[in-house]
Amino acid sequence: MKYEVRNFDNKKVGEVQLNPEIFSTPLRQDILARMVHWQLAKRRAGTHSTKGISEISGTTKKPWKQKGTGRARQGSLRSPQFRKGAVIFGPHPREHGYKLPKKIRQMALKTALSSKVASGSLLIIEDLNAGIKKTKDLVKKFQDLGLRSALIIDGIEVNKDFARTAANLPGVDVLPQQGINVYDILRHEHLVLTKAAIENLESRLK
Repeated sequence: MKYEVRNFDNKKVGEVQLNPEIFSTPLRQDILARMVHWQLAKRRAGTHSTKGISEISGTTKKPWKQKGTGRARQGSLRSPQFRKGAVIFGPHPREHGYKLPKKIRQMALKTALSSKVASGSLLIIEDLNAGIKKTKDLVKKFQDLGLRSALIIDGIEVNKDFARTAANLPGVDVLPQQGINVYDILRHEHLVLTKAAIENLESRLK
């Protein structure tokens, strides 16, 4: 399938042939949901923690005698029914990540890319050599292109001048091609790929 290539002046500068196996796959909401859940699970810190009775500081003395007080029997002031006592079966630090087959991860990325093509939210540009030094000038270019929330993917290395200029723009993220991921694609309105990014993605997802 052919797709037009534009520059930052919103002018057509050519066409590129997209692999239909990558950019024209059926939409699988279930695969996208699995991938997003996997990504967000990996990001969780897992540092939540509570103290068991052996970790609570305090006396080990029995608070009162077993019988004859009229109160419920107690063996420790560190028990969970007391203030500042232990937490039973509470959370402890752990890793929330889990394994997801590589085949599913690749399918999810292809599906996310295809969804942007199907919705008309994919923009392909020649490269990121926009020759722009000021952020306000880049904002004007983005307005002309109709970009508000955009994920911009370059080749193996991101153009440093462009990344520096776009760093302060809300809703705009610039990543190298190895950083592309399903969650970031879906949470941005537009996806912007350079020709170098397409070449790397097609060689990686074939």
